[in-house]
Amino acid sequence: MGNSITDKDNQVAFLKQRLHMFMDVLDAIEPENTELEDVDRLIEMIDDLESKVREFNHRD
Repeated sequence: MGNSITDKDNQVAFLKQRLHMFMDVLDAIEPENTELEDVDRLIEMIDDLESKVREFNHRD
């Protein structure tokens, strides 16, 4: 896949970028048109972000 992110500054930058992507997706959702698949995708994005945080913490 990609290069391993081991530097703390790069880890924080990566997490910020992923969080911004999540917020962009969340802002684009129209509640009246939201389907279950959309909610599932948001949950998946949060789970992926949580996994990355745990991975970065275990590298310390």
